[in-house]
Amino acid sequence: MEYRRLGASGLKVPALSFGTGTFGGEGPLFGAWGNSDAREARRLVDICLDAGVTMFDTADVYSNGASEEVLGQAIRGRRDRVLLSTKTALPVGDGPNDAGSSRARLLAACDAALRRLGTDYVDLLQLHAFDAGTPVEEVLSTLDDLVRAGKVRYVGASNFSGWQAMKSLAVADRYGYPRYIAHQVYYSLVGRDYEWELMPLGLDQGVGALVWSPLGWGRLTGKIRRGQPPPAQSRRHDTADYGPPVDEEHLYGVVDAIDEIAAETGKTAPQIAINWLLQRPTVSSVIIGARNEEQLRQNLSAIGWSLTPEQIAKLDAASTVTAPYPYFPYRRQEAFARLNPPAVDSEDESYEWSAA
Repeated sequence: MEYRRLGASGLKVPALSFGTGTFGGEGPLFGAWGNSDAREARRLVDICLDAGVTMFDTADVYSNGASEEVLGQAIRGRRDRVLLSTKTALPVGDGPNDAGSSRARLLAACDAALRRLGTDYVDLLQLHAFDAGTPVEEVLSTLDDLVRAGKVRYVGASNFSGWQAMKSLAVADRYGYPRYIAHQVYYSLVGRDYEWELMPLGLDQGVGALVWSPLGWGRLTGKIRRGQPPPAQSRRHDTADYGPPVDEEHLYGVVDAIDEIAAETGKTAPQIAINWLLQRPTVSSVIIGARNEEQLRQNLSAIGWSLTPEQIAKLDAASTVTAPYPYFPYRRQEAFARLNPPAVDSEDESYEWSAA
């Protein structure tokens, strides 16, 4: 397993980490993803650790806390071998303090997560969404207290916009609070919006990307192709309303390119989609998920090899879409590009912070 620095911090994380949204399996969304109990989860954790995947991601909202509980049981007796990442801020109840990032919510949510996980600290606590109703200073001062108390080692964000992330970083710098070292983001061959603003921000500010849904909400599993009916039942089918939209013809163009490379390499569609992400700037770790051992082993095989520059160029061409204003002039017009060159690639020296 390759290990990379998480953003500009000193923390090393595996290039692949494991998402535990399939643990617990409660509710319409997470029940459709999977329902691994503690015994099954422990087996999946065993396989991950054998492969060098030592980071496990969860959230208090996953199956109403059941994911954290099952993960805690699965790592029992080997806490020192794993990195635990959890998230909070999304609603977990109907009460006035059951959502958001207020001081009251963060302190209570952190203690509850620690109880469910069966540990006295988490390695990375991320805000699952930006809370526009709570002052950023209150949020960050509370995170600072949690770090100082030893309950949290590092802090990060998830699903923030560029201005929300940058405002948070600026406030952290002003008062000496912990900076966000990670941004858990949606990024895939059929969802490249991350590159327009958040990737340049990550490069400039040293914020590493932890990628969720690398298969585009199940669209890049190899089961969806041009001219074929979609699977009658699938996770994507059952949870379509939750996922990001993708133009159908654009999706087929990306899948066609993946199929060509699969024929050249003997790799599966998910392996190719994940490997492409591992070559992208700022990506510290790609979060993979699996309902069972077979899916997990297939996804683990996305590492240990690399797409060729020609294959990457083919995937880039098939998946590129026109950026919205104000980004498209900087991509398409020479005068704008002279002032703001395109984002660097993974060979550029300024990308060193995410190297092993």
